Amino acid sequence: MTQNAEYEPPLRRPEWLKVPLPTSEGYFELKRLAREKNLHTVCEEARCPNISECWGKRTATFMILGDVCTRACRFCAVKTGLPNAYDLDEPRRVAEAVRNLGIKHAVITSVDRDDLKDQGAFIFAETIRQIRALTPPTKVEVLTPDFRGSVDCLQTVLEARPDVFAHNVETVPSLYHSIRPGARFAWSTHLLEESKRRAPQILTKTSLMLGLGETQEELLDVMKNLSAIRVDILTLGQYLQPTRQHARVARFCTPQEFRELKQVGESLGLPHVESGPLVRSSYHAETQVATLTSPA
Repeated sequence: MTQNAEYEPPLRRPEWLKVPLPTSEGYFELKRLAREKNLHTVCEEARCPNISECWGKRTATFMILGDVCTRACRFCAVKTGLPNAYDLDEPRRVAEAVRNLGIKHAVITSVDRDDLKDQGAFIFAETIRQIRALTPPTKVEVLTPDFRGSVDCLQTVLEARPDVFAHNVETVPSLYHSIRPGARFAWSTHLLEESKRRAPQILTKTSLMLGLGETQEELLDVMKNLSAIRVDILTLGQYLQPTRQHARVARFCTPQEFRELKQVGESLGLPHVESGPLVRSSYHAETQVATLTSPA
């Protein structure tokens, strides 16, 4: 069989997944600032469909510890390879960008750094501290790797006092071997559970992609699990295939399905569920926190 005969074309995207091209002044200003300070954003590296909307509002998710990941997850567009040594000045530059842009809710994430003894936890903590020093009112949300389940790495981050500790489970356990081969579902849930146990005042957050081949029963089981470990925020969005080399979309979930899953999650006791085809982990992040921390 020829290579062309083996190739299955991707499913055609439905209308509700089409997004406008970036045109706002805020988008181009943030892009310029990121280049000037040699910073990376997951918005660009992961080809987020909401980049125009979020950057137009001067919100962004900064990606620290470089732009090369030590893992090769089959859903992610970030480059894989052997990363460079860490840049100890990066936390300062991120904090300056947050200040210069007037960001009120900063989201900090990273590539996986399995090559480092601390998985990059120190740089996460230092970035939080630098932002606190330059702009004390700014809310800081960290979206960390799984740290291979290390509670020592987790504790390093928690001691820097982020407002939100986020780590994405991404998909259901049965798909980990094919979608997240370097990860373990148990590592992810352990971090979220330990974060809530060690620092209950810090909100916990996670995200799931739909359309990778999971069943409704599996989704329900995961949401029950997340509720049991007291996760505060769950985001649900549609998986989109970045390139031909990545996992194919098994199906596109309709907006109605996302609305129903939001209701299911809330009925299970999850305090806030953000659910929609274009929802990503950091989408409306500042609103989610405000909703959960504002006086009743």
